[in-house]
Amino acid sequence: MTALDHPQSTDQLTPAELRADIPALQDGVYMNYGAHGPSPRYVVSAAQEFLAAHEFESPVGSDPYGMAFDAYDDVRARVASFVGASGEEIALTESTTAGINAVADGLGLGAGDVVVRTDLEHPAGVLPWQRLEREGVEVRVVETTDGRLDREAYKTAVAGADVVCFSALTWTHGTRLPVAELVDIAHDAGAFALVDAVQVPGQLSVDVSAWGADAVAAAGHKWLLGLWGGGFLYVDSDAAEQLQPRTVGYRSVETPTADPFAFKSGARRFEVGSANPAPHVALGEAIETVSAVGIERIESRIHRLAGRLGDQVPSERLLSPATPESGLVTIDVAAPAEIVERLASEGIVVRSLPDPSAVRASIHAVNTEQEVDQLADALAEEF
Repeated sequence: MTALDHPQSTDQLTPAELRADIPALQDGVYMNYGAHGPSPRYVVSAAQEFLAAHEFESPVGSDPYGMAFDAYDDVRARVASFVGASGEEIALTESTTAGINAVADGLGLGAGDVVVRTDLEHPAGVLPWQRLEREGVEVRVVETTDGRLDREAYKTAVAGADVVCFSALTWTHGTRLPVAELVDIAHDAGAFALVDAVQVPGQLSVDVSAWGADAVAAAGHKWLLGLWGGGFLYVDSDAAEQLQPRTVGYRSVETPTADPFAFKSGARRFEVGSANPAPHVALGEAIETVSAVGIERIESRIHRLAGRLGDQVPSERLLSPATPESGLVTIDVAAPAEIVERLASEGIVVRSLPDPSAVRASIHAVNTEQEVDQLADALAEEF
């Protein structure tokens, strides 16, 4: 078996079997997948096996560069199949933040250009635009209510814009935004549409072709249960040609020794140099693991478990939809940071949010009904 072969690639894997292979879940209650998804042994072993072969065997047995490039190609193909893209539309990045920054830089924005974002964005979808704002770019922020976007306010903000950036699934409320519709509005206004999708892969199905966005940034260390450093960026083939990366290396160009150089076609122009392939090998393994469980099965179980928690929270305290749209459940409490600390002392891991000031539980298919009830009981005294 190679480092990229999944041990159960042809078998159905149940959520309980997946849970049993995640060491971090054997003690305590973990519900913070929106920040970090603890990896199963399958994923960590794939990365370790690749590193061992790359460092111990390939230098004299084959070629370390060839082995790395074969791994990159394999993972790109796996990611592409998983999100409904072609291989040349996928770049391997370090993180969602890296992907958003790569696009922001590649668009060549300057004074007089306009960027639109929502007030629901993670700092990954805020900071790159704040930097450009210092250079004269206008940034318009669309205000929202309860994790919902007003279509008319959005449409007004997008008029005359050059770029629109929004999240497919909000990290603050767990609400799904109407991606395809928002992309269409952006395109009608002549704007480039960039989607932060990091909360989606691993808990909901992804079809970037149906979304129609020019670029989609994501990563595998949350709901996919991959390792840090295994990010990816989808760029539509036509849209890629208008992007000129500011960071360039031998993996970005057709012929590294050519003068002038030519960028590679498609998304691969955003891959730069000799990055460690191991996190992306783990990403490929994570995709195989989640696929073995079945994304529809995962989505259904998350919906049921998140609903179970929501049913035990007073309606006026539940900031996420009463009918869950994801595994992110946000709850209004008086002192979120203190409550998170108290829960941690009781062996329950959730997180606090800055805006809204609340506690957020991230419930995955590997969680159990007993864990959901345990969290609900621990929170009851706050209501």
